[in-house]
Amino acid sequence: MNAALPFRSGAHAALTATLLLSLPAAAAAQDATPWTPLNRGSDNIEVLGHLPLGPRLSVADMDVEQELHRPYAYVSRMVYGTEGPKGVDIISIADPTRPELLYEWRIENQDLHMRTGGMDVKHFKWKDRYYLVQSLQFGQGGPDTDLGAVVLDVTGLPDPATVREVARIREPEMPGGFHNIFIYKHSNGRVYLFTTARAPGALIYDLGMIVEGNLENARVGMVPIPESQFGRGGGRGYHDFYVGYHPDTDEDRFYGGGTGGYYIYDVSDVEDPQLRITLTGVSGVSYGHTFTPSPDGRYVIAETEYQYAPLRIFDLKPALEGDVTNIREPISAFTAHWRHLVHNHEVRWPLVFVSGYLDGLQIFNLQDPKNPVTVGYYDTYIGPPNTDRYSQFNGAFGVDVRNADGLIVVSDMSTGLWTFRMEGFGGWNGRQWGYPDISSAQKWDEPARRPMR
Repeated sequence: MNAALPFRSGAHAALTATLLLSLPAAAAAQDATPWTPLNRGSDNIEVLGHLPLGPRLSVADMDVEQELHRPYAYVSRMVYGTEGPKGVDIISIADPTRPELLYEWRIENQDLHMRTGGMDVKHFKWKDRYYLVQSLQFGQGGPDTDLGAVVLDVTGLPDPATVREVARIREPEMPGGFHNIFIYKHSNGRVYLFTTARAPGALIYDLGMIVEGNLENARVGMVPIPESQFGRGGGRGYHDFYVGYHPDTDEDRFYGGGTGGYYIYDVSDVEDPQLRITLTGVSGVSYGHTFTPSPDGRYVIAETEYQYAPLRIFDLKPALEGDVTNIREPISAFTAHWRHLVHNHEVRWPLVFVSGYLDGLQIFNLQDPKNPVTVGYYDTYIGPPNTDRYSQFNGAFGVDVRNADGLIVVSDMSTGLWTFRMEGFGGWNGRQWGYPDISSAQKWDEPARRPMR
């Protein structure tokens, strides 16, 4: 089969002036991906399986376990408008060609709970047991406005009868719930939940304490959002984040997008985060969203959420070497279609896997970071744009990659769960590319690098 054609044309004349100012000359926007309803993907992408999950706009983010003996995907379920459940689905991908719905968790009294419901989901392992955390958002006018997340014990899968709820995380002083979450196996051996809430920063919870019943003391820190020309954020200070180990400096680093741009902190001591690098004053960016580094921490891929916005690629080398503390200029950018918006992404260097809303799954190569090249794609949604809110908010929402075998999984807001393989991609280990073996996939059984502080 032929590989997907790279398309790296010049900047489209119809891009807004703001967007043009935000991109360097070498990082022009790309033309539309050449798919049609009868030819939805590149020749090197194989659709393995597809599982519809219900009403349009009822599927949000997703997460995949990394261990091959635990072939499970978790999919957040939300209400957008008037349709959809509020909770999480557990899906078996033991046979990726036939995804199977195993279990549905739903908040009780569905009709009484206002707003979204489930938005983001992650899993973790603690003392030989496996858990998932489902973020929840409920609004005024109904119950549980202070409920941020539910924790389920999923150790006994695939038997659905063994799934049980073990905790609910509440924040009465910060109603509105949790939007995005990230779970990180810290170098001190603890497992932490980082979450957005109506707070001036990202809240940090010790998940070991939560599942052992010590909810009262489980919130152990907060990563603040720095003051900026855009303020400090009256709602969510941060929108999204990633946390990873930085081997060159022996630091646990937080990468967060939110009010004013993007921020990188040393969170080796979660009770005392230290600001290291800022990316503010970036043309076209007043609020950062998804923000993910390369395994060595040199390059970052940054999303902001508006139509026509590409993923911006930044080189942090000047800041890492101490020459500057703020980076303003991207070195390149990627978009699938200049009229659209690319969303969540997973980095398996040099590849970046993107859930691109109306453009579906997109995969691009950053081996030359100044010249991103599309290497694969598949459109999971070929229906009309959204008319309920803004047009981009439909289609592919979440994406994950299983490192052990290269399985690609996408959650689509209206069409459900999809499983894929890409020709020539049979898994990922950073050392194969001369990089640290670091990604969003956590290594639960690795020993702690440093003792608790």
